[in-house]
Amino acid sequence: MIHLKLGARMLKTGLAVAISLYAAALLGFPSPVFAGIAAVFAIQPSIYRSYQTIIEQIQANIIGAVMAIIAVFALGNDPFVIGFVIILVIGICMKLKMNESTISLALVAVIAIMETTDLALIEFALMRVTALTLGILSAFLVNLIFLPPKYETKLFHEINQTTSNVLQWLRVTTRQLSDEPALKGEIQHIQNNMTHIDQTYLFYAEERTYLKKRHYSKARKLILFRELIATTKKAFEVLKAFQQLDDEIEQIPDRFQNTLIQELDKVIHSHEKILLSSMGRIKKQHKETLQEVLDPNIPKLAESLINLYEDDADNRLLFLSLAAHLMEYHNHLIHLRKLLKSYQQFHQDEQLQMNK
Repeated sequence: MIHLKLGARMLKTGLAVAISLYAAALLGFPSPVFAGIAAVFAIQPSIYRSYQTIIEQIQANIIGAVMAIIAVFALGNDPFVIGFVIILVIGICMKLKMNESTISLALVAVIAIMETTDLALIEFALMRVTALTLGILSAFLVNLIFLPPKYETKLFHEINQTTSNVLQWLRVTTRQLSDEPALKGEIQHIQNNMTHIDQTYLFYAEERTYLKKRHYSKARKLILFRELIATTKKAFEVLKAFQQLDDEIEQIPDRFQNTLIQELDKVIHSHEKILLSSMGRIKKQHKETLQEVLDPNIPKLAESLINLYEDDADNRLLFLSLAAHLMEYHNHLIHLRKLLKSYQQFHQDEQLQMNK
């Protein structure tokens, strides 16, 4: 049995096509299908991008229509002429740095207008352009009104899930308990999630705020989210370093292994505490415990890793990369703690939105 998960964009695309087809039919367009085609190309993942796209696509629609009309009057509508006009329109749109979906819509306009018809060319072209514009407007209204994306909620949920996953694997890996094939697969999965998080962050950054109070809050959230992502990426780098040095770490003295595990547990606990605090799940009178992020002595641990094989020239710098990743992770945690504390001071009644 195939399980299909319907996303918001899929639902909005179907709704936009249905609305555009109904509207085109009610207005008496001879080919409502062109309105539906335009609606498919016009659906965007965010309201801001939808606003940007509507202007660009209407421009592309007009460019395609004008070029088609000129070509029909000058050269006719032979298939080779249509192909020549298609090439010209692609060149013009690329020169104007339009995206692929916008160029595709311009090409639809060219083909729609240059097809054989008994109607007067100008009247026919106007009907086609109007139908395409109707589809673009339908998609914009659906983007604006139905299921508006909540990228703040989505972003924090993705960061929280991915960070928790990284920290769980880090705990297991530092104790040499992780299954190697499973860990390799999970590392690739986490890498894909990181890429998706970066994309969601861009969508969230593009969302516009219109109240001054909301503007300052959004600006601080963007900084905080950026550091949350950066810190998770550093934790991920530490995980990959442990995975690559698994055999070597297993050979170091038990006493040092225990110290390594204890210090990493402190760092992981601090990272988890920061996430909980950002969700508002730590009582206000206990938020000062975020200072404990400084408790792990990572600089000393990193130095010990580098000096572990002090008398062995071949292995002297074996753990240098791991030590470097640990130091970067530690520094990002300290910086994240400061940013979160600052955000909570200025926005005491506002937590990051994480409930879908």
